[in-house]
Amino acid sequence: MELFPAEVLGIVGENGAGKSTLMKILAGIHQPDSGDITIDGKAVSFSNIRAATASGIALIHQELNLADNLDVAENIFLGREPHRWGFIDWKELYRGAKEHLLRLDEDVDPRTKVGDLPIARKQMVEIAKALSVNARILIMDEPTSSLSRKETDQLFRVIGELKSSGVSIIYVSHRLGEVTRIADRVQVLRDGENAGELRGEDITHDQMVRLMVGRDVKSLWEREPIRRGGPLLKVEGLASDAFPMATVDLTIHAGEIVGIAGLVGAGRTELLESLFGVRPRLGGSVSISGKSLTPGVPREAIRLGMALVPEDRKRFGLIAQMSVRENLSLVVLRDDAHLGFLDSSRENHRAAILIAQLGIGTSGPEQSALYLSGGNQQKVVLGKWLATEPKVLLLDEPTRGIDVGAKEEIYRLMEELAGRGVAILFVSSEMEEILSMSDRVLVMREGAISGELSREEFDEERIMSLATGADSISAARR
Repeated sequence: MELFPAEVLGIVGENGAGKSTLMKILAGIHQPDSGDITIDGKAVSFSNIRAATASGIALIHQELNLADNLDVAENIFLGREPHRWGFIDWKELYRGAKEHLLRLDEDVDPRTKVGDLPIARKQMVEIAKALSVNARILIMDEPTSSLSRKETDQLFRVIGELKSSGVSIIYVSHRLGEVTRIADRVQVLRDGENAGELRGEDITHDQMVRLMVGRDVKSLWEREPIRRGGPLLKVEGLASDAFPMATVDLTIHAGEIVGIAGLVGAGRTELLESLFGVRPRLGGSVSISGKSLTPGVPREAIRLGMALVPEDRKRFGLIAQMSVRENLSLVVLRDDAHLGFLDSSRENHRAAILIAQLGIGTSGPEQSALYLSGGNQQKVVLGKWLATEPKVLLLDEPTRGIDVGAKEEIYRLMEELAGRGVAILFVSSEMEEILSMSDRVLVMREGAISGELSREEFDEERIMSLATGADSISAARR
């Protein structure tokens, strides 16, 4: 692989193709087993991150790498704090942090504790942290996975400025539309090797996919006609602590897939968390098959057939240090117990079935979930909940950070579950995903549903108008 001055090199490939591993080698996190790395024609070797940083390389990680207990400024300059007379110069630290945040048009207070920020803003802090190093080579591993369209456009503006100033950028992403828009060249990886390179007009969605998976993949999933059953999930007047003045009413039928669209901060995640009981419910009612759910009791939601696959799989979906088998059994341990002891044969049997059913790429059920690719970690989270045989499945950004091949597998699974009568309510920031997978679309703005569209009414501009408040359409609740 070659990288030239002042260019954006796109790196694409399926989960497990070796993208993140290669980037971690370049950033000094992992050591190569063989081969050479040269900068300006001189061979270099990075024994640690500090050595790579000293050579002008900075990496923005796919998974957030921040200290939640520290504030924004402390995270940006962690390990590189400005000093005066032997003490940290706090005034300069906060001034510098503010400067880098303003470069990204972020008005967040640098004294804010990172743990109190939503995931999108945490991602922007990661980017500000990388920019603060004044890197010659900036590696961005899925930098927009949690950003809104506005924040993504702002990031691309910053990339353009960095490129103009001579910085080279390696841009790793599963969002092929972004790669087409931003990259000067594209390097495609498959199974840890180069699968091909694209330049200029050859950088298209279909060309990248063909090289990634070695076959043609549909860019837009086509939903089969639904056979909708009776009402399964019914919500009336629900208000969450995040938007106490807004209420939500909705009904999801058996066998139906309903997408929730909206901008970051519209209340989509908060709605799913309130339904499941991990977020306080200030008012309203939620019922499954006519049985009411007690607010704030996830155990009861699970017992009545509800499951939630969270947006942040690393923080809320997995216990990364546990094995694949243990993670797949987390929610059904009671079912696998006999006289107070775990029935390991039953647990192993279930794990084997789910690994095969979901195509989880693992060396075996005892492999630590920590060392799986992002896509395979997501499959483990899905498998954990499928073990409960849910009636209502809540999915929050189910394909975030997942390649096109794995997306097909998850879309197929969603259709299969809907065909069995499962009601699916899913949040996605990818418009193509919303339009292709939904039987209906609910658009949220400021904690409330601003509109509802049937499949015949789907239109990207109309959805964005409802999300931004430009369209006052109020569709009748079904």
